[in-house]
Amino acid sequence: MPPETSPVSGQTLCSKDTRSPLRVFLQTETGSAAVLLAATLAALVWANAGLHSYDALWHTELSIRVGAGEVSLNLREWVNSGLMTLFFFVVGLEARREFDMGELRERRRLALPLLAGLSGMAVPVAIYLAFNAGHDSLHGWGAAMSTDTAFALGMLALFGARLPGSLRVFILTLSVVDDFVALAVIALAYSGALALPALLAAVGLFAVVLLVRRTLGVWIPSLYGVLGVALWVALLKSGVDPVVAGLAMGLLTYARPAERSNLERASHLFRRFREQPTPELERTVRRGLASTLSPNERLQRMFHPWTSYVIVPLFALANAGITISGSQLAHAFTSPVTLGILLGYVLGKPVGIIGATWLTTRVSRGRLHPPAGWGAITAGGTLAGVGFTVSLLIATLAFDGAQLGEAKIGILAAVVCSFLLTWLVVRVVSALPPRTRARALLGMGHAIVDLEDPVDVDRDHVRGPLDAPVTLLEYGDFECPYCGLAEPVVRELLAHFGDVRYVWRHLPLPDVHPNAQLAAEAAEAAALQDRYWEMHDLLLEHQGDLRPKDLLRYAEEIGLDTDRFLHDLRSGAGTARVDADVESADLSGVSGTPTFFVNGLRHHGAYDIASLSAAVRAARERAALKGEGQEI
Repeated sequence: MPPETSPVSGQTLCSKDTRSPLRVFLQTETGSAAVLLAATLAALVWANAGLHSYDALWHTELSIRVGAGEVSLNLREWVNSGLMTLFFFVVGLEARREFDMGELRERRRLALPLLAGLSGMAVPVAIYLAFNAGHDSLHGWGAAMSTDTAFALGMLALFGARLPGSLRVFILTLSVVDDFVALAVIALAYSGALALPALLAAVGLFAVVLLVRRTLGVWIPSLYGVLGVALWVALLKSGVDPVVAGLAMGLLTYARPAERSNLERASHLFRRFREQPTPELERTVRRGLASTLSPNERLQRMFHPWTSYVIVPLFALANAGITISGSQLAHAFTSPVTLGILLGYVLGKPVGIIGATWLTTRVSRGRLHPPAGWGAITAGGTLAGVGFTVSLLIATLAFDGAQLGEAKIGILAAVVCSFLLTWLVVRVVSALPPRTRARALLGMGHAIVDLEDPVDVDRDHVRGPLDAPVTLLEYGDFECPYCGLAEPVVRELLAHFGDVRYVWRHLPLPDVHPNAQLAAEAAEAAALQDRYWEMHDLLLEHQGDLRPKDLLRYAEEIGLDTDRFLHDLRSGAGTARVDADVESADLSGVSGTPTFFVNGLRHHGAYDIASLSAAVRAARERAALKGEGQEI
């Protein structure tokens, strides 16, 4: 029986989850945005309830002592400097994953969001400085510059398919740039007096981390955990905000796709355990399974739900509480602190991001271009004005008393105004004529191609128009139950879209499907008699009956010359073709089935009719815009 999972969202046992880490990251941020908002409202209600318990609780001292060493902080500081280190660790993990496996593995794609991110911080800071020139609040400029990752991505998801998926990667990259620069600002501008011995100890510990990573070449969680905690303590004692340690450790944690050889080894270990279930083999199996995934992915899955649903909301609960009255609001909106932060985010962020993106595109003469259309980039610029987590963190370091309250009001107001401004931009873009709207959302940028071996109509098995603008390619295994479940979805898709061609490439997984290799060779033997698709359909309809006698029966059903079919099957006439498909899968980083590509772009997520149809429509619109550009 197949594993219990969603019929159109899982893969075979030897493969990765069909959802990419980036998609899991975005989906988790979507849910956590609601929790974060609830925590913010709870903090406001609690602080205004008049019970005086809000500040009393968060000023409670908590000390940890080991021998002669001691770390003593109040609860708010433990949240801000302790738990938030894990939040920045997850941000670093996601950034590293994008560098190693995502859009940013093509390094030139990093230049534009990097420049846009820096400009999107510089312009708000300039606005804040303009409002606060000559005031003692001038030093609080750091509170006006950083986009909140959780809120921005959560709000972005509310707009759904009205904004392209490429905008999410753009916003994520901007957020990472923001967080990285903001942590540097915290370390340099908002840390206390530096204690040189502790700082040198922190530098030494970081050097040890780099040395261990380079020499051992393997990930030992307990060792890195101990070094990370020691680095955090050293930074805390040095006067540098220790959350820097989280981002640094995250960026050092490499990401890689699951390799087929490692998956096959894991299957072999599991079979050994099935034959001899001993504690020793159980530990070996667990280590073998863990080694198939990169440390980056394992740690994201471990920590991301905690940071999204516990740590960041707890941070909001500890810091967003301010007493609000009519007179206080009236004073705040005449305060240079509130106005500098509010206008810095609501106006400065979009002006900085959109302006830098446009200028970079013009100066590079299109060599560096945005990943989406200008309508989408505008929406992304306004949404980047949602500043919360890091902004509050810097505000608590830069201000106290009435100024801290004014800063918090400006930050909260910026969240609301930026969302409303983004909603207005999306409504305007949605009202445009279809072709103009597609250009405004998608632009003329080229998506990165994940498929290393392009489709060749003279070699590949193609179903549908040969010159169709959209190609749906599947790497499949005839014995894989999920490929069988995906087959009716593919047929429905082809029936609905007349301008899509479908390509099947073989990826038999003999370590879990013993009859898959022979079934693939049988399909190729049928192809030698121009009956490939007939055999393909029968094999997927009868996945439980793929023995040699069954294959011969199917050959008879579709009218093949059975003697020739048997000769071709026994002589391995289709082996080279199957091996070529497997090699192309390895080149494209495909380790499980089914895996889909739409116009060369890997499809992450469920392969139900809604998800695949959305991917096909986006590819069709992009192909149409690309054709227009070539005509021009």
